[in-house]
Amino acid sequence: MRVLVAGLGNMGLSHALAHHHHPDAEIVGLVNRSGSCAHPDLAAYPAFGDYYEALTETRPDLAVIATYSDSHADYACAAMEAGAHVFVEKPLATTVADARRVVDCATANGRKLVVGYILRHHPSWQRLIAEARALGGPYVFRLNLNQQSTGATWDTHKQLMQTTPPIVDCGVHYVDVMCQITDAKPVRVHGMGLRLSDEIAANMYNYGQFQVVFEDGSVGWYEAGWGPMMSEVAYFVKDVISPNGAISILSGMHPDSDSVEGHTKVGALRIHRVNGTDRDIDFPGEPGHQALCDAEQAYMLRAIAEDIDLTRHMEDAVQSLAICLAADESIRTGRAIDLKG
Repeated sequence: MRVLVAGLGNMGLSHALAHHHHPDAEIVGLVNRSGSCAHPDLAAYPAFGDYYEALTETRPDLAVIATYSDSHADYACAAMEAGAHVFVEKPLATTVADARRVVDCATANGRKLVVGYILRHHPSWQRLIAEARALGGPYVFRLNLNQQSTGATWDTHKQLMQTTPPIVDCGVHYVDVMCQITDAKPVRVHGMGLRLSDEIAANMYNYGQFQVVFEDGSVGWYEAGWGPMMSEVAYFVKDVISPNGAISILSGMHPDSDSVEGHTKVGALRIHRVNGTDRDIDFPGEPGHQALCDAEQAYMLRAIAEDIDLTRHMEDAVQSLAICLAADESIRTGRAIDLKG
């Protein structure tokens, strides 16, 4: 499988390394703004500074897109129209219309489209979802991920916030978890946010939270903030509550909020039932960030080889993005956003 990787930041580099080590993949090009790659394992591959030039010259079977969010939709559609399958990092796009355009392009061209929801490939998160579904709904979701970012990470966050607020960039992951548990359609979203730094644009905010109501009566809360001012107390809350009990990630097992590895770690789950019985499930030897990226790319290659039906996957990606973008709209307009219909 001839693979072109666009974007060599934290995620793109990990995806490139996944294909570098996969026996069924051949990297035919790397794209980043400098037109070069200094990583010792990847330095021998052709490097390009222009994505469209790379697409034309390399003619890949698979394009892996890990650039900034505002380029995702155009890059994905260009690749699929050129005959390539696509893996695109989350969020799928910066508007619902663009997300739908990408999905429609995949369908029209008969191409596979996988969106980078890394938690879907994590055995501990898969167990959390299964245990929550076994409790039965309706559900209360209490989820957050605040990052006390400084230095290079804060610089990256400021770059991301030129187009995408934290509740969209990070929120799609956790809203996707909510949607997998409920299987219900979202009805209404209400968000609040605040700009806590003069280092970001006046029309952007680095802290946000929102509430979402689902058709089955389930309600969800999500919170995300980036920056050196963020608290590291209760920065990682993951609770799912139902009439029959609750599932919680024991957050005390996580490292500091700025740790990429810590964002996916579960460590242990606590399952509480209303009859008073509690039990903890430990997950020793959880996969790290690179292992999860390896799993994502292996799934992408398998989806192509085995012609896996990705219809639900694509629709879930559009729905989770729609919820987060509705939260952003709510924050900017000061009103609740109705999603039903």
